[in-house]
Amino acid sequence: MNVTLSIEDQLVARARKKAEALGKSLNQMIRDYLQTVAGGDDPERSIEEFKRLSGQGHSHGWRFNRDEIHARQDQGNARQDNERDNARS
Repeated sequence: MNVTLSIEDQLVARARKKAEALGKSLNQMIRDYLQTVAGGDDPERSIEEFKRLSGQGHSHGWRFNRDEIHARQDQGNARQDNERDNARS
């Protein structure tokens, strides 16, 4: 279906640049957005896709460790703070 929209030229130009940077056409970006807004995901299809993809990777014995994840996050935050302080000096 074709739809006619009234959009400012500057907005279209900026949106086209953004679409190009993403490797998409403006038309595709608009279709993707409308799909998201309309909630076009089929729950059954999503479940099937999840099942299909589940178990495809290999953790090599790694297990999720909440404390380790938070420690990494804290280290990253400390590094950013140090970089910001050094930039100010």
